[in-house]
Amino acid sequence: MIRIGQGFDTHKLVPQRRLIIGTVHIPYPLGCLGHSDADVLIHAICDALLGAANLRDIGFHFPDTDPKYKNVKSAVLLQETYQLIAESHWKIENIDSTIVIEEPKLQPYIPQMQASLANILHIAADCISIKAKTSEKLGFIGRKEGISAYAIALISK
Repeated sequence: MIRIGQGFDTHKLVPQRRLIIGTVHIPYPLGCLGHSDADVLIHAICDALLGAANLRDIGFHFPDTDPKYKNVKSAVLLQETYQLIAESHWKIENIDSTIVIEEPKLQPYIPQMQASLANILHIAADCISIKAKTSEKLGFIGRKEGISAYAIALISK
């Protein structure tokens, strides 16, 4: 049996926050606002995996009203998501994702993101596709006010 799931996340960019994407710190004067470290890519991947396994969504498992998750590294959420998937006897086949941000350029950081996420999810790095796009200066992303990420996950039993 195979299933697919999709995930999406978006965060506002603000000063005095670190920009963490796919566990990697990206040097930039703005970072994502959120209850956790606001790693938009990990949040989208968690939702894709949870959706594929029909295990609800990231807000259900890791609510932003729970002080336990205040300033938590999103890598912890991804580890816990992996455990939920594994306990349900699902195997992650691959993940395809897209990050939409006007700047900074993310291409130099993508291999590090892939390696880190692959380690957490116990899959090969080449099973995780990460693409970076701009919004061609349109909308809140084009105005450098925010960032979005999309993910699709394929799982099997």
